[in-house]
Amino acid sequence: MENAFFGNFDLASLSIWLFWIFFALLIYYLQTENMREGYPLENDDGSVAANQGPFPLPKEKTFKLMHGRGEVTVPGKDVQARDNLALRQTNAANGYPFEPTGDPMVDGVGPASWAKRRDLPELDGHGHPKIVPMGQMDDYRISAGRDPRGLTVIAGDGAAAGTVTDMWVDAPEQLVRYLEVEVADGTARLVPIQMAKIKSDRVVVNSIFAEQFTKVPVTKSPNQVTLLEEDKISGFYGGGTLYASQERTDPLL
Repeated sequence: MENAFFGNFDLASLSIWLFWIFFALLIYYLQTENMREGYPLENDDGSVAANQGPFPLPKEKTFKLMHGRGEVTVPGKDVQARDNLALRQTNAANGYPFEPTGDPMVDGVGPASWAKRRDLPELDGHGHPKIVPMGQMDDYRISAGRDPRGLTVIAGDGAAAGTVTDMWVDAPEQLVRYLEVEVADGTARLVPIQMAKIKSDRVVVNSIFAEQFTKVPVTKSPNQVTLLEEDKISGFYGGGTLYASQERTDPLL
């Protein structure tokens, strides 16, 4: 047995060292793959930060999108970034807040921010728009809960803002995503269902006031909503929780 293969070799030591090498390479791979989005890191002014961390950026990888919607290469140019925001830096040092210079809800900054997503509707696995008005779908009905159609919408200031005329549903998920509201000027606006409280005789939307409903971003199509429009609409209502009135912006004490 003196000349046996691996007879004097420590196989246990080899196994543990191979495991640690594999584990280190796995961590390196996962971390670099995690850096395909959100990198390179930037300073508050948009310039590239000097410290990018201990791991290098991965090589570019191109993904082909479904339904003929082109390709996306990452890491690459941030196509969702927005320029010339209506914000003022309060201090030259990094980490200090930015202040709005106009109407933050209309400008889409701060809590009302939105990303420049594709101006195309989200599609299901068959290539059809996911979110559609319920009124145009004969095979959908309300199986439980209150039907808000026909109810008055009461805004955060207690005034009537409009009337619910339809619901927009996520067809594959069978969920209501938006309420369609006819506002004072006769046009329609969408309200994210998460921002509405449906009561027996009214629908309450506390985040914005009645006069601000006409400023909610509109959809280009009467029966489709794009990813960009969804971000703008949600950002407007979300921003209203802080910016709808001066009282909401001021400190409590």
